[in-house]
Amino acid sequence: MSTLAIENSTVFVKDAPTLPGLNFRGFRGDSDFPFMAGIIMGCKDEDEIERVETAEDIQRGYSHLVNCDPYKDMLFAQIGDRAIGYSRVTWANEGGEKMIYIHFGFLLPEWRRLRIGRAMLRYNQDRLRQIAAGQENDLPCFFESGSADTETAAEALLLSEGFSPVRHFYRMRRPDLENIPEAPMPEGLEVRPVEPEHYQAICDAENEAFRDHWGFSDDFKMSVEELVDRPNFDPSLWKVAWDGDQVTGMVRSYIDGKENTEYNRLRGWTEDISVRRPWRKRGLASSLIAQSLHTIKDRGMQEAALGVDTQNLSGALRLYERMGYSPDKRFTNYRKEF
Repeated sequence: MSTLAIENSTVFVKDAPTLPGLNFRGFRGDSDFPFMAGIIMGCKDEDEIERVETAEDIQRGYSHLVNCDPYKDMLFAQIGDRAIGYSRVTWANEGGEKMIYIHFGFLLPEWRRLRIGRAMLRYNQDRLRQIAAGQENDLPCFFESGSADTETAAEALLLSEGFSPVRHFYRMRRPDLENIPEAPMPEGLEVRPVEPEHYQAICDAENEAFRDHWGFSDDFKMSVEELVDRPNFDPSLWKVAWDGDQVTGMVRSYIDGKENTEYNRLRGWTEDISVRRPWRKRGLASSLIAQSLHTIKDRGMQEAALGVDTQNLSGALRLYERMGYSPDKRFTNYRKEF
């Protein structure tokens, strides 16, 4: 029997364990966002993931979904009428070289190790196979998922289902904003205040710069609509460098007030760091990061953080270490060939 059979909004999941009240269903629209937020927040302490997620945050993100129809591509696990977990799938063409079929999920800790998560993962893979079957391409196909080093249950599940680690990422932290290195701007370049008429050029420059990064897909390029709808959107924190009428690089910093309150800290994120290829190896990234550190310090922050691909070919990890950051958490992407 197909794992994708649906009757009266109930989803049949063939590998599900027999547990009193356990059932599965699809996405019901806006009414599900509070349940999703509750599940995420119910997992974060067990998984040692720092985050503050509201229904409004999730709804905002779901308004920009790409290659995903939540009414077809989501699965909710329930005990009776109580949602205890959910998952979602999407896909991307990776540089015209691979097709990547992505899935992720959350399951409340008290319901783990009962084969619910395993059944949901296999259901997700069947859904992704169904999507792949409807696409005309002869590229290699891979499932992909990820976990933090503290998400031990997710890591164990992926490894036991035949996934292998393919890429590691760090969250890096600068514990204070003192002794910021001197890093002057390269000659001929300047940082200008960001105006709304710059947003498209900023998106275009970022998409071009990240095209060299591992896993980049045109399917997930930044759009102006998504940019301005991001939480903590504050262009006054950004450092965007120009060479005449060309955007050459940027650091799009932000401050997450909700997280700072939750974790009793004053942290600014010096994130979305990119430099277009013609302007690399001239010290531009160092200068933009140094300027960003001064800016968040002026806003009252006491520390900084960012994320990095540990195998980034541009040497980003070494650059960030020179700028005073050090790793404090690792994340891993796993893949499995169809």
